[in-house]
Amino acid sequence: MNRLNADQQYFVEEFYDDYRQGLMPRREFIRRLAFVTGSMAAAAFTMGLMGCAAAEIPDPSEPMPTPTPPTTLVPVANAQSPYSVPEGDPSVWGETISYDREGESLLAYLARPARHEAINPALLICHENRGLTPHIQDVTRRFAQAGYVALAPDLLSREGGTANLDPAQIPGLLGAAGAARHVADFLAAYAHLQTLPFVDGQRVGMTGYCFGGGITWDVAIALPALRAAVPFYGRSPDLTQVGQIRAAVLVVYAELDTRITSGREPLAQALQAAGTTYRINVYPGVDHAFHNDTTTRYDEPQATQAWRDTLGWFAAYV
Repeated sequence: MNRLNADQQYFVEEFYDDYRQGLMPRREFIRRLAFVTGSMAAAAFTMGLMGCAAAEIPDPSEPMPTPTPPTTLVPVANAQSPYSVPEGDPSVWGETISYDREGESLLAYLARPARHEAINPALLICHENRGLTPHIQDVTRRFAQAGYVALAPDLLSREGGTANLDPAQIPGLLGAAGAARHVADFLAAYAHLQTLPFVDGQRVGMTGYCFGGGITWDVAIALPALRAAVPFYGRSPDLTQVGQIRAAVLVVYAELDTRITSGREPLAQALQAAGTTYRINVYPGVDHAFHNDTTTRYDEPQATQAWRDTLGWFAAYV
């Protein structure tokens, strides 16, 4: 798996965990693996490296899966969080917008408090490896209800947008695009926030979930003006670059998510050595993606605590 970049390897390991835990059927695991690695032969080879039994590994000569884009994204009908803010809630204003990056028009979801005359601090939101889903739009509205202008770019804008893509294909597209492109998209989103009359451009933070947690680290390294960052259970940053972070960082980990928490001590040492303001919270008894209230791993008590901790961190540092 050495030829995979950091995000691609992260996806492969995540899907393998989901497959082993019975959360992802074998066929779906193979489809996603093929999209991430680029071919059925590479997917078969990767499964072999992971220790999959011969009977589990597909024939390398099989053709690549055919993407099957959904006609519409499923609304957040099964949101479980007490903090969920449905579309149309009168306390917030949410809309899909476009913003510019060097002549390219990129899609994003913008939410802000309904009181349009107020000037508010802002947050950048990075979606999971599922793309800019209705769930992430819901989370964006939650931050707006808490008093922030929240902007969630669709990092799949160039590929036609999340809503027009096969969900199984999305992680492969995100991984192939590379972290540098995603970081640049967020730098452009930050620049866009500076143009909005209802944003206090000196007070901007960022958060992201899963894949988005890793990108949040990358943006914190690349954007010294960022005031605070809260990466949720994402891959660790390049530890040699941690000294460039100026944001105050709250790290959200899940106790059972050992694939991610195994990097806790080296990360803490790097942050300490760099003099970064940080805190690492490990939430007990929960697994990866415990904050996503549209999945079976959602845990309301710990997700609620993580949400309150996140708002407290932003209140202190943004």
